[in-house]
Amino acid sequence: MTVQRDNRGESRDLEINPIFSREPVRVPRYAMPDHGMEPDTAYQVVHDELMLDGNARQNLATFVSTWAEPQARHLMAQCAEKNMIDKDEYPQTAELENRCVHMLARLWHAEDPRRATGCSTTGSSEAAMLGGLALKRRWQHKRRAAGRPTGRPNLVMGINVQICWEKFADYFEVEPRYVPMEGDRYHLTPDKAVELCDENTIGVVAVLGSTFDGSYEPVSGIAAALDDLESRTGLDIPVHVDGASGGMIAPFLDPDLTWDFRLPRVASINTSGHKYGLVMPGVGWALWRDRDALPDDLVFHVNYLGGDMPTFALNFSRPGAQVVAQYYNFLRLGFHGYRRVQQTCRDVATRLAAEIAALGPFELITDGGELPVFAFRTRDGTDTFSVFDVSAALRERGWLVPAYTFPEHRTDLAVLRVVVRNGFSHDLADLLLEDLRRALPRLREQHEPHRDADDAGGFAHGAETKNPRRPGRH
Repeated sequence: MTVQRDNRGESRDLEINPIFSREPVRVPRYAMPDHGMEPDTAYQVVHDELMLDGNARQNLATFVSTWAEPQARHLMAQCAEKNMIDKDEYPQTAELENRCVHMLARLWHAEDPRRATGCSTTGSSEAAMLGGLALKRRWQHKRRAAGRPTGRPNLVMGINVQICWEKFADYFEVEPRYVPMEGDRYHLTPDKAVELCDENTIGVVAVLGSTFDGSYEPVSGIAAALDDLESRTGLDIPVHVDGASGGMIAPFLDPDLTWDFRLPRVASINTSGHKYGLVMPGVGWALWRDRDALPDDLVFHVNYLGGDMPTFALNFSRPGAQVVAQYYNFLRLGFHGYRRVQQTCRDVATRLAAEIAALGPFELITDGGELPVFAFRTRDGTDTFSVFDVSAALRERGWLVPAYTFPEHRTDLAVLRVVVRNGFSHDLADLLLEDLRRALPRLREQHEPHRDADDAGGFAHGAETKNPRRPGRH
């Protein structure tokens, strides 16, 4: 396949080289062709261009699942045409969604899982926004009932939150109150959360697994600090747990960690089925501890199987395939199967982190002992290369390892981050380590770093800002 360019260097039509007796075809790049073509030809055009994408299995930037069993893929293909929103037409798909909600409610220790309210979403970002909307609406109802104004809601969170929370605040007119990073504190802490709360605070977001470094925020400590705040001031501020990743790690690997509906102040939780829920993208889940936590005026009621199916979503039409795959995984693996998968991920992460730290020029920020995710920086005195040089060197071998700076107040800190997912084995970790060892002599021979944050690209997956070419939020 060749690409023609005119004298100005602009891309023109594609020319498809003939294969055996196939006639050459010219395909417009940015316009719909006048006539169709053979399906095999169309497939070849698209397939050849997609070869330029990175290898998903070597993508250590993304938290999203890049592997699934053939049976799960087969079920997804069988359900691709089913519209998840059409619960009356596809009642059994709706029933599987309902079963998943009940399973998650039990996993997250809802007091009465049968009364817990929840739904599937396109991903954890939509689920987080639904949680935020419920917090805002509950606050508005309480303020109106007390005859108080409702015009200045705010939401308290660490600046390390995923970018979807910044979008939520912008789209739904809520003031975001970010707790900045400072020194070696890279996420929200109880004392800093309470400092920013007032009568207009709709809630506090606690992140179970920061995208910047994989660390858990102290949810129980934050809840306790808010309990104390209520006892002193009367302010009753709920917590939403963003468990996009950790919501499917902690129940299996950290059963003694109290972060979920066991804490009365936790009103809602979101997670991503297509991250450590082990489903191909995209599916997320939003759950509320009971019906009182989700204002009924946000819920649409659909009749299905002669009964009532409440729905709450920002998106409308979407495939049911991922919900079916989630139910398949729950059946296929069970609790102990999920624990084995997540423990393997953590074992790979902690071993790889230790091996990288032992190389000499790197210092760990986290070690993969919470989320199977770790971040590391170059040690002080390493002045011939930067983390951005390391990222570029690994990319030469197909590894996508993001390098980025931390947000405001710690923009001086530049790190690399590795996300270990199901399918990234000890063997692949050894190959990554071997390629890193191979690159180090060349990097050490440089006179100075060749790349900085402007060369980093935009694939930090959750550690992005509005302007990924500049560090920090703006």
